[in-house]
Amino acid sequence: MSNGQNLTASETKSIIETANAMADAAGKVILPFFRSKSLVAENKSFRSFDPVTDADKIAEKAMITELKQRRPADGVFGEEFGELTGKSSYRWVLDPIDGTRAFIAGAPTWGVLISVEKIGTGPLFGIIDQPYIGERFFGGLGLAEYQNHDEIIGLKSSKVEEIEDAILLSTFPEIGTEKDRKAFEKVSGKAKLTRYGLDCYGYALVAMGTADLVIEAGLSIYDIQAPSCVIQAAGGIVTNWEGKPVDNGGRIIAASNEKLHRNALEQLNS
Repeated sequence: MSNGQNLTASETKSIIETANAMADAAGKVILPFFRSKSLVAENKSFRSFDPVTDADKIAEKAMITELKQRRPADGVFGEEFGELTGKSSYRWVLDPIDGTRAFIAGAPTWGVLISVEKIGTGPLFGIIDQPYIGERFFGGLGLAEYQNHDEIIGLKSSKVEEIEDAILLSTFPEIGTEKDRKAFEKVSGKAKLTRYGLDCYGYALVAMGTADLVIEAGLSIYDIQAPSCVIQAAGGIVTNWEGKPVDNGGRIIAASNEKLHRNALEQLNS
């Protein structure tokens, strides 16, 4: 993640205010659909269940509308509508509802993911927003905090260094390929506790310091950029399974600190 040190104070303020306004706009249109008996989910995949709802599409449109009013020159890459080329050096990466399966099940572990990258230098700032429970997590441009309704609390990842003491989170038990799953099971077999199905909220919990590791495979750019900004701002580390930068997705490991990250990587690759 780029630290955004070259940004002016007014540019930093503009980005943070725009991200917040986009999260507000998304939450406003999504919440009427959540736990609604009339919610309809379509399947985007021929091989598995990969749902999308009207809420996903309407929320992405609402975020883009807000962005274009405030920063019309910036580009967008969103899960639902893909790439909208901009004229500035900034691009916003959007996932209107990360965790659509949780959303259609009525579980409040989905979230709105918003990140902004300076083209060529990587992500500068990210938000994980859970509008139903009123929690918003910020990372980058000098911020590492979460807002719970009107209360603002600093984010600090845990100091847990050994896998045996760690709480490990992942969205699916059947992670990635068969080989990936076996590697994951080496870590989950040693971890103190493994929990599944938390989607982006799992990354928020690592940033908050209540969980210690997230290991996943098959993520897209819009799944990881915002969570990565939030965790790294809180003192954690996010890479791929080879320990390399992960801004564009793939096989992800997010850890609360460098030592736990190193220990988990050794197990994954042993």
